[in-house]
Amino acid sequence: MTYSILYLPISRKTFDNEAAEEYRALSVEKLQEVAQVEEPGRLLSSVDELREYLTQVDSQSFDAIVYQSTTFADAEFPDEVTKWRREPVVVWSVREPSTGGRLRLNSLTGGNSTSNLMKVKKHPFQFIFGNPDEERCITDLKRSLVVLKTQTRLKNLKIGVIGDHPPGFYFSDTDEQLLKEKTGVSVEAMDLYHAFNESKKIEQAAYEPAIALAEKQVIGLNRSDETVTRFAQFYTYVEEQIQQRDIEALAIRCWPDFFTELGAAACSTLSQFTEHGVVSSCESDIHGSVSMFILQELSGGSAPYLGDLVHVDEEHNSFVFWHCGAAAYSLASPATGATAGVHPNRKLGMTMEFGLKAGNVTIFRLHYDGENFKFLVFRGKATDRPQHFNGTSVEVEIEKDVRETLDHLMGEGYEPHYAIVYADVVDEVKRLGKVMNIPVDVV
Repeated sequence: MTYSILYLPISRKTFDNEAAEEYRALSVEKLQEVAQVEEPGRLLSSVDELREYLTQVDSQSFDAIVYQSTTFADAEFPDEVTKWRREPVVVWSVREPSTGGRLRLNSLTGGNSTSNLMKVKKHPFQFIFGNPDEERCITDLKRSLVVLKTQTRLKNLKIGVIGDHPPGFYFSDTDEQLLKEKTGVSVEAMDLYHAFNESKKIEQAAYEPAIALAEKQVIGLNRSDETVTRFAQFYTYVEEQIQQRDIEALAIRCWPDFFTELGAAACSTLSQFTEHGVVSSCESDIHGSVSMFILQELSGGSAPYLGDLVHVDEEHNSFVFWHCGAAAYSLASPATGATAGVHPNRKLGMTMEFGLKAGNVTIFRLHYDGENFKFLVFRGKATDRPQHFNGTSVEVEIEKDVRETLDHLMGEGYEPHYAIVYADVVDEVKRLGKVMNIPVDVV
Protein backbone atom coordinates (compact mmCIF):
# COMPACT_ATOMS: atom_id res chain seq x y z
CA MET A 1 0.00 0.00 0.00
CA THR A 2 1.36 3.43 -0.95
CA TYR A 3 0.58 6.64 0.88
CA SER A 4 0.65 10.32 0.12
CA ILE A 5 1.40 12.48 3.16
CA LEU A 6 1.25 16.16 3.97
CA TYR A 7 3.94 16.74 6.59
CA LEU A 8 3.52 19.77 8.86
CA PRO A 9 6.48 20.39 11.22
CA ILE A 10 5.22 22.87 13.82
CA SER A 11 7.37 24.89 16.21
CA ARG A 12 7.48 28.05 18.32
CA LYS A 13 10.60 30.21 18.16
CA THR A 14 10.69 30.54 21.94
CA PHE A 15 11.91 26.93 22.10
CA ASP A 16 15.11 25.28 20.82
CA ASN A 17 14.53 25.52 17.09
CA GLU A 18 17.98 24.17 16.29
CA ALA A 19 17.07 20.84 17.90
CA ALA A 20 13.62 21.04 16.33
CA GLU A 21 15.18 21.46 12.90
CA GLU A 22 17.27 18.34 13.41
CA TYR A 23 14.11 16.38 14.19
CA ARG A 24 12.38 17.86 11.15
CA ALA A 25 15.16 16.92 8.72
CA LEU A 26 15.42 13.37 10.04
CA SER A 27 11.63 12.99 10.04
CA VAL A 28 11.42 13.95 6.38
CA GLU A 29 14.10 11.39 5.56
CA LYS A 30 12.22 8.62 7.38
CA LEU A 31 8.82 9.62 6.00
CA GLN A 32 10.13 9.49 2.45
CA GLU A 33 11.04 5.84 3.03
CA VAL A 34 7.39 4.94 3.62
CA ALA A 35 5.36 7.47 1.62
CA GLN A 36 5.21 10.21 -0.96
CA VAL A 37 5.73 13.36 1.09
CA GLU A 38 4.68 16.95 0.51
CA GLU A 39 6.53 19.14 3.01
CA PRO A 40 7.48 22.84 3.41
CA GLY A 41 11.22 22.32 3.74
CA ARG A 42 11.30 24.34 6.96
CA LEU A 43 9.71 24.63 10.36
CA LEU A 44 6.33 26.38 10.46
CA SER A 45 6.71 28.69 13.45
CA SER A 46 3.58 30.82 13.34
CA VAL A 47 -0.06 30.41 12.43
CA ASP A 48 0.46 32.83 9.56
CA GLU A 49 3.28 30.68 8.16
CA LEU A 50 1.11 27.59 8.50
CA ARG A 51 -1.83 29.27 6.80
CA GLU A 52 0.34 30.49 3.94
CA TYR A 53 1.69 27.00 3.35
CA LEU A 54 -1.78 25.43 3.50
CA THR A 55 -2.92 27.80 0.76
CA GLN A 56 -0.06 26.57 -1.42
CA VAL A 57 -1.18 22.92 -1.18
CA ASP A 58 -4.92 23.61 -1.09
CA SER A 59 -5.55 21.95 -4.46
CA GLN A 60 -3.71 18.74 -3.56
CA SER A 61 -5.19 15.70 -1.83
CA PHE A 62 -3.44 13.33 0.58
CA ASP A 63 -4.10 10.09 2.42
CA ALA A 64 -3.11 11.63 5.74
CA ILE A 65 -1.50 14.60 7.43
CA VAL A 66 1.49 14.08 9.70
CA TYR A 67 1.34 16.93 12.20
CA GLN A 68 4.58 16.95 14.17
CA SER A 69 4.92 19.04 17.29
CA THR A 70 8.66 19.56 17.04
CA THR A 71 8.13 21.97 19.94
CA PHE A 72 5.12 22.98 21.94
CA ALA A 73 2.56 24.98 19.99
CA ASP A 74 -0.91 25.93 21.15
CA ALA A 75 -4.18 24.70 19.66
CA GLU A 76 -4.41 27.59 17.17
CA PHE A 77 -2.11 25.60 14.89
CA PRO A 78 -4.12 22.35 14.64
CA ASP A 79 -7.34 24.36 14.61
CA GLU A 80 -6.08 26.06 11.45
CA VAL A 81 -5.33 22.67 9.94
CA THR A 82 -8.88 21.42 10.56
CA LYS A 83 -10.26 24.55 8.86
CA TRP A 84 -8.31 23.83 5.69
CA ARG A 85 -8.06 20.06 5.52
CA ARG A 86 -10.35 17.03 5.95
CA GLU A 87 -7.73 14.29 5.83
CA PRO A 88 -7.09 12.26 9.00
CA VAL A 89 -4.12 13.36 11.09
CA VAL A 90 -1.17 11.58 12.69
CA VAL A 91 -0.17 13.68 15.70
CA TRP A 92 3.53 13.14 16.37
CA SER A 93 5.48 14.17 19.48
CA VAL A 94 9.24 13.64 19.83
CA ARG A 95 11.37 13.10 22.91
CA GLU A 96 13.09 15.86 24.85
CA PRO A 97 16.73 16.00 23.68
CA SER A 98 17.94 16.34 27.27
CA THR A 99 16.74 16.59 30.86
CA GLY A 100 17.95 18.96 33.56
CA GLY A 101 17.79 22.69 33.11
CA ARG A 102 15.69 24.27 30.39
CA LEU A 103 12.77 22.39 28.80
CA ARG A 104 14.03 22.72 25.24
CA LEU A 105 11.08 21.47 23.15
CA ASN A 106 8.04 20.54 25.23
CA SER A 107 6.89 18.49 22.22
CA LEU A 108 4.82 16.06 24.24
CA THR A 109 2.64 18.83 25.67
CA GLY A 110 2.21 20.14 22.13
CA GLY A 111 1.00 16.71 21.02
CA ASN A 112 -1.29 16.50 24.03
CA SER A 113 -2.83 19.87 23.20
CA THR A 114 -3.23 18.89 19.55
CA SER A 115 -4.83 15.55 20.39
CA ASN A 116 -7.27 17.34 22.67
CA LEU A 117 -8.24 19.71 19.87
CA MET A 118 -8.68 16.85 17.39
CA LYS A 119 -10.92 14.97 19.82
CA VAL A 120 -13.04 18.03 20.54
CA LYS A 121 -13.34 18.76 16.81
CA LYS A 122 -14.17 15.08 16.13
CA HIS A 123 -11.41 15.06 13.53
CA PRO A 124 -9.98 11.54 12.96
CA PHE A 125 -6.46 11.20 14.31
CA GLN A 126 -3.83 8.86 15.69
CA PHE A 127 -1.08 9.78 18.16
CA ILE A 128 2.48 8.49 17.99
CA PHE A 129 5.45 9.23 20.25
CA GLY A 130 9.16 8.83 19.69
CA ASN A 131 12.08 10.01 17.63
CA PRO A 132 12.26 9.37 13.88
CA ASP A 133 15.25 7.06 14.30
CA GLU A 134 13.33 4.74 16.66
CA GLU A 135 12.06 1.55 15.01
CA ARG A 136 9.01 1.38 17.27
CA CYS A 137 8.05 4.94 16.36
CA ILE A 138 8.20 4.24 12.63
CA THR A 139 6.24 1.02 13.13
CA ASP A 140 3.56 3.01 14.96
CA LEU A 141 3.59 5.54 12.14
CA LYS A 142 3.05 2.84 9.52
CA ARG A 143 0.21 1.32 11.52
CA SER A 144 -1.39 4.72 11.96
CA LEU A 145 -1.19 5.40 8.25
CA VAL A 146 -2.75 2.08 7.23
CA VAL A 147 -5.54 2.53 9.80
CA LEU A 148 -6.33 6.07 8.72
CA LYS A 149 -6.23 5.17 5.04
CA THR A 150 -8.55 2.22 5.71
CA GLN A 151 -10.99 4.55 7.43
CA THR A 152 -10.86 6.89 4.44
CA ARG A 153 -11.32 3.97 2.04
CA LEU A 154 -14.37 2.81 3.99
CA LYS A 155 -15.93 6.25 3.67
CA ASN A 156 -15.75 5.87 -0.11
CA LEU A 157 -16.60 2.16 -0.29
CA LYS A 158 -19.57 1.10 -2.37
CA ILE A 159 -20.68 -2.52 -2.08
CA GLY A 160 -22.54 -4.10 -4.96
CA VAL A 161 -25.26 -6.28 -3.44
CA ILE A 162 -26.53 -8.65 -6.11
CA GLY A 163 -29.80 -10.15 -4.92
CA ASP A 164 -31.37 -10.24 -1.46
CA HIS A 165 -30.04 -12.61 1.16
CA PRO A 166 -31.43 -16.19 1.18
CA PRO A 167 -34.47 -16.93 3.36
CA GLY A 168 -33.63 -16.84 7.07
CA PHE A 169 -30.16 -15.33 6.59
CA TYR A 170 -31.13 -12.18 8.45
CA PHE A 171 -27.56 -11.49 9.57
CA SER A 172 -26.60 -10.88 5.94
CA ASP A 173 -28.77 -7.76 5.81
CA THR A 174 -27.97 -4.28 7.10
CA ASP A 175 -29.43 -0.96 8.10
CA GLU A 176 -28.12 0.98 5.12
CA GLN A 177 -28.51 4.40 6.72
CA LEU A 178 -26.78 3.39 9.95
CA LEU A 179 -24.02 1.61 8.04
CA LYS A 180 -23.42 4.79 6.06
CA GLU A 181 -23.46 7.00 9.14
CA LYS A 182 -21.12 4.79 11.16
CA THR A 183 -18.66 3.56 8.55
CA GLY A 184 -19.25 5.58 5.40
CA VAL A 185 -20.03 2.42 3.41
CA SER A 186 -22.84 2.64 0.87
CA VAL A 187 -24.83 -0.11 -0.80
CA GLU A 188 -25.60 -0.42 -4.50
CA ALA A 189 -28.44 -2.89 -5.03
CA MET A 190 -28.45 -4.94 -8.24
CA ASP A 191 -31.08 -7.37 -9.52
CA LEU A 192 -29.79 -10.94 -9.57
CA TYR A 193 -32.13 -12.25 -12.26
CA HIS A 194 -31.38 -9.31 -14.55
CA ALA A 195 -27.70 -10.12 -14.07
CA PHE A 196 -28.36 -13.76 -15.01
CA ASN A 197 -30.24 -12.79 -18.16
CA GLU A 198 -27.70 -10.22 -19.30
CA SER A 199 -24.75 -12.48 -18.58
CA LYS A 200 -26.15 -15.25 -20.79
CA LYS A 201 -26.05 -12.86 -23.77
CA ILE A 202 -22.29 -12.35 -23.52
CA GLU A 203 -20.38 -13.90 -26.42
CA GLN A 204 -17.30 -16.10 -26.09
CA ALA A 205 -14.89 -13.43 -27.29
CA ALA A 206 -15.99 -11.23 -24.40
CA TYR A 207 -15.97 -13.87 -21.66
CA GLU A 208 -12.83 -15.70 -22.81
CA PRO A 209 -10.48 -13.46 -20.72
CA ALA A 210 -12.27 -14.56 -17.53
CA ILE A 211 -11.55 -18.20 -18.31
CA ALA A 212 -7.96 -17.44 -19.25
CA LEU A 213 -7.50 -15.58 -15.96
CA ALA A 214 -8.82 -18.55 -13.98
CA GLU A 215 -6.69 -21.05 -15.92
CA LYS A 216 -3.52 -19.37 -14.68
CA GLN A 217 -4.20 -20.57 -11.12
CA VAL A 218 -6.99 -23.15 -11.09
CA ILE A 219 -6.01 -26.79 -11.56
CA GLY A 220 -8.42 -29.04 -13.48
CA LEU A 221 -10.53 -26.31 -15.05
CA ASN A 222 -12.58 -27.90 -17.85
CA ARG A 223 -13.27 -25.41 -20.63
CA SER A 224 -15.94 -27.64 -22.17
CA ASP A 225 -18.01 -27.68 -18.98
CA GLU A 226 -21.09 -25.47 -19.32
CA THR A 227 -20.72 -24.32 -15.71
CA VAL A 228 -17.34 -22.83 -16.62
CA THR A 229 -19.00 -20.88 -19.43
CA ARG A 230 -21.70 -19.64 -17.05
CA PHE A 231 -19.05 -18.62 -14.52
CA ALA A 232 -17.13 -16.67 -17.14
CA GLN A 233 -20.24 -14.95 -18.49
CA PHE A 234 -21.48 -13.91 -15.07
CA TYR A 235 -18.02 -12.79 -13.98
CA THR A 236 -17.66 -10.68 -17.12
CA TYR A 237 -21.07 -9.06 -16.66
CA VAL A 238 -20.39 -8.18 -13.02
CA GLU A 239 -16.93 -6.89 -13.91
CA GLU A 240 -18.56 -4.43 -16.31
CA GLN A 241 -20.97 -3.30 -13.58
CA ILE A 242 -18.09 -2.80 -11.17
CA GLN A 243 -16.44 -0.42 -13.60
CA GLN A 244 -19.62 1.46 -14.44
CA ARG A 245 -20.82 1.85 -10.85
CA ASP A 246 -17.48 2.36 -9.02
CA ILE A 247 -18.05 -0.77 -6.92
CA GLU A 248 -15.14 -2.10 -4.84
CA ALA A 249 -16.73 -5.02 -2.98
CA LEU A 250 -19.53 -7.52 -3.58
CA ALA A 251 -22.17 -9.41 -1.62
CA ILE A 252 -23.95 -11.97 -3.82
CA ARG A 253 -26.97 -14.17 -3.26
CA CYS A 254 -25.64 -17.56 -4.29
CA TRP A 255 -28.33 -20.11 -3.50
CA PRO A 256 -30.68 -21.44 -4.59
CA ASP A 257 -30.86 -19.16 -7.59
CA PHE A 258 -27.44 -19.80 -9.11
CA PHE A 259 -28.22 -23.51 -9.24
CA THR A 260 -31.87 -23.29 -10.29
CA GLU A 261 -31.69 -20.34 -12.71
CA LEU A 262 -28.09 -20.09 -13.96
CA GLY A 263 -27.19 -23.77 -13.70
CA ALA A 264 -23.84 -23.13 -12.02
CA ALA A 265 -22.30 -22.38 -8.64
CA ALA A 266 -21.47 -18.81 -7.59
CA CYS A 267 -18.31 -19.91 -5.77
CA SER A 268 -15.93 -19.48 -8.70
CA THR A 269 -17.14 -15.92 -9.32
CA LEU A 270 -16.61 -15.02 -5.68
CA SER A 271 -13.20 -16.67 -5.64
CA GLN A 272 -11.89 -14.92 -8.73
CA PHE A 273 -13.08 -11.48 -7.69
CA THR A 274 -11.58 -11.84 -4.21
CA GLU A 275 -8.33 -13.10 -5.69
CA HIS A 276 -8.08 -9.95 -7.77
CA GLY A 277 -8.92 -7.41 -5.09
CA VAL A 278 -12.72 -7.11 -5.17
CA VAL A 279 -13.69 -8.88 -1.96
CA SER A 280 -16.84 -10.95 -2.41
CA SER A 281 -19.09 -12.56 0.16
CA CYS A 282 -21.66 -15.25 -0.50
CA GLU A 283 -25.25 -15.32 0.76
CA SER A 284 -25.41 -11.52 0.27
CA ASP A 285 -23.58 -11.00 3.58
CA ILE A 286 -23.04 -7.24 3.52
CA HIS A 287 -21.17 -7.00 6.83
CA GLY A 288 -19.15 -10.04 5.80
CA SER A 289 -18.03 -8.17 2.70
CA VAL A 290 -17.13 -5.11 4.79
CA SER A 291 -15.19 -7.39 7.15
CA MET A 292 -13.23 -8.84 4.24
CA PHE A 293 -12.55 -5.38 2.86
CA ILE A 294 -11.21 -4.12 6.20
CA LEU A 295 -8.86 -7.11 6.49
CA GLN A 296 -7.67 -6.65 2.93
CA GLU A 297 -6.87 -3.00 3.58
CA LEU A 298 -5.23 -3.46 6.98
CA SER A 299 -3.05 -6.30 5.69
CA GLY A 300 -1.79 -4.33 2.72
CA GLY A 301 -3.80 -6.14 0.07
CA SER A 302 -3.81 -9.79 1.18
CA ALA A 303 -6.80 -11.79 -0.05
CA PRO A 304 -9.20 -12.61 2.84
CA TYR A 305 -11.40 -15.65 3.35
CA LEU A 306 -14.99 -15.85 4.63
CA GLY A 307 -16.13 -19.04 6.30
CA ASP A 308 -18.57 -20.64 8.69
CA LEU A 309 -17.29 -21.89 12.04
CA VAL A 310 -18.20 -25.57 11.63
CA HIS A 311 -16.02 -27.70 13.91
CA VAL A 312 -14.23 -27.59 17.27
CA ASP A 313 -11.20 -29.72 18.12
CA GLU A 314 -10.35 -29.54 21.82
CA GLU A 315 -7.23 -31.66 21.38
CA HIS A 316 -5.66 -29.13 19.04
CA ASN A 317 -7.47 -26.13 20.60
CA SER A 318 -8.72 -25.25 17.15
CA PHE A 319 -11.69 -24.20 15.06
CA VAL A 320 -12.42 -25.28 11.50
CA PHE A 321 -13.81 -22.60 9.18
CA TRP A 322 -15.49 -23.83 5.98
CA HIS A 323 -17.54 -22.82 3.02
CA CYS A 324 -19.04 -24.58 0.03
CA GLY A 325 -16.28 -23.76 -2.44
CA ALA A 326 -15.35 -20.08 -2.41
CA ALA A 327 -11.83 -18.91 -1.61
CA ALA A 328 -9.23 -16.82 -3.38
CA TYR A 329 -6.94 -19.06 -5.43
CA SER A 330 -3.77 -17.91 -3.67
CA LEU A 331 -5.09 -19.18 -0.32
CA ALA A 332 -4.82 -22.83 -1.37
CA SER A 333 -2.37 -25.13 0.34
CA PRO A 334 0.79 -25.45 -1.78
CA ALA A 335 0.40 -29.23 -1.48
CA THR A 336 -2.69 -29.19 -3.70
CA GLY A 337 -3.00 -25.79 -5.28
CA ALA A 338 -6.35 -24.26 -6.18
CA THR A 339 -8.37 -27.12 -7.65
CA ALA A 340 -11.66 -26.92 -9.54
CA GLY A 341 -14.54 -28.87 -8.03
CA VAL A 342 -18.30 -29.15 -7.71
CA HIS A 343 -20.61 -27.90 -4.99
CA PRO A 344 -20.70 -30.51 -2.18
CA ASN A 345 -24.50 -30.44 -1.96
CA ARG A 346 -25.72 -29.43 -5.42
CA LYS A 347 -23.00 -31.26 -7.40
CA LEU A 348 -22.64 -28.39 -9.86
CA GLY A 349 -19.46 -26.53 -10.78
CA MET A 350 -17.44 -24.55 -10.81
CA THR A 351 -16.28 -24.34 -7.20
CA MET A 352 -12.93 -24.38 -5.43
CA GLU A 353 -11.89 -27.63 -3.76
CA PHE A 354 -8.95 -27.28 -1.39
CA GLY A 355 -7.72 -26.80 2.13
CA LEU A 356 -6.24 -23.41 2.87
CA LYS A 357 -2.53 -22.87 3.45
CA ALA A 358 -0.82 -22.69 6.83
CA GLY A 359 0.23 -19.44 8.49
CA ASN A 360 -0.56 -16.85 11.11
CA VAL A 361 -4.02 -15.36 10.68
CA THR A 362 -6.41 -12.78 12.09
CA ILE A 363 -10.10 -13.67 12.47
CA PHE A 364 -12.44 -10.68 12.28
CA ARG A 365 -16.07 -9.66 11.99
CA LEU A 366 -17.94 -6.36 11.77
CA HIS A 367 -20.78 -7.35 14.10
CA TYR A 368 -24.22 -5.72 14.03
CA ASP A 369 -26.68 -6.52 16.82
CA GLY A 370 -29.64 -4.69 15.28
CA GLU A 371 -28.75 -1.41 16.98
CA ASN A 372 -24.97 -0.99 17.17
CA PHE A 373 -21.77 -2.10 15.49
CA LYS A 374 -18.82 -3.84 17.15
CA PHE A 375 -15.53 -5.32 15.95
CA LEU A 376 -14.71 -8.92 16.89
CA VAL A 377 -11.07 -9.91 16.45
CA PHE A 378 -8.67 -12.65 17.53
CA ARG A 379 -5.44 -14.26 16.45
CA GLY A 380 -4.90 -17.79 15.21
CA LYS A 381 -2.52 -20.10 13.40
CA ALA A 382 -3.81 -21.89 10.30
CA THR A 383 -2.46 -25.44 10.25
CA ASP A 384 -1.33 -27.64 7.38
CA ARG A 385 -3.50 -30.56 8.45
CA PRO A 386 -5.46 -32.33 5.66
CA GLN A 387 -8.64 -30.73 4.32
CA HIS A 388 -11.51 -31.52 6.69
CA PHE A 389 -14.57 -31.12 4.46
CA ASN A 390 -15.44 -30.86 0.79
CA GLY A 391 -15.33 -27.28 -0.42
CA THR A 392 -12.79 -24.91 1.09
CA SER A 393 -11.77 -25.08 4.73
CA VAL A 394 -9.03 -24.23 7.19
CA GLU A 395 -8.22 -25.43 10.70
CA VAL A 396 -7.09 -22.58 12.96
CA GLU A 397 -5.44 -23.07 16.34
CA ILE A 398 -6.27 -20.14 18.61
CA GLU A 399 -4.54 -18.53 21.58
CA LYS A 400 -7.25 -18.83 24.23
CA ASP A 401 -9.14 -21.94 25.33
CA VAL A 402 -11.24 -23.05 22.39
CA ARG A 403 -14.34 -24.02 24.40
CA GLU A 404 -14.30 -20.76 26.38
CA THR A 405 -13.88 -18.86 23.12
CA LEU A 406 -16.75 -20.79 21.54
CA ASP A 407 -19.01 -20.01 24.50
CA HIS A 408 -18.05 -16.34 24.23
CA LEU A 409 -18.78 -16.16 20.48
CA MET A 410 -22.17 -17.81 20.95
CA GLY A 411 -23.01 -15.85 24.08
CA GLU A 412 -22.35 -12.56 22.28
CA GLY A 413 -24.47 -13.68 19.35
CA TYR A 414 -21.86 -13.18 16.64
CA GLU A 415 -22.81 -13.95 13.06
CA PRO A 416 -21.78 -17.34 11.62
CA HIS A 417 -19.55 -15.84 8.89
CA TYR A 418 -15.98 -15.02 9.98
CA ALA A 419 -13.43 -13.18 7.85
CA ILE A 420 -9.83 -14.42 7.96
CA VAL A 421 -6.61 -12.92 6.61
CA TYR A 422 -3.04 -14.21 6.61
CA ALA A 423 -1.52 -11.40 8.68
CA ASP A 424 -1.49 -10.20 12.27
CA VAL A 425 -3.59 -7.04 12.17
CA VAL A 426 -5.17 -7.24 15.62
CA ASP A 427 -3.46 -4.03 16.75
CA GLU A 428 -4.60 -2.29 13.57
CA VAL A 429 -8.19 -3.43 14.17
CA LYS A 430 -8.03 -2.01 17.70
CA ARG A 431 -6.75 1.31 16.37
CA LEU A 432 -9.40 1.38 13.64
CA GLY A 433 -12.13 0.75 16.17
CA LYS A 434 -10.88 3.62 18.29
CA VAL A 435 -10.68 6.10 15.44
CA MET A 436 -14.14 5.03 14.17
CA ASN A 437 -15.63 4.99 17.70
CA ILE A 438 -16.61 1.33 17.32
CA PRO A 439 -16.09 -0.98 20.35
CA VAL A 440 -13.60 -3.80 19.85
CA ASP A 441 -13.97 -7.26 21.38
CA VAL A 442 -10.49 -8.85 21.42
CA VAL A 443 -11.03 -12.54 22.17
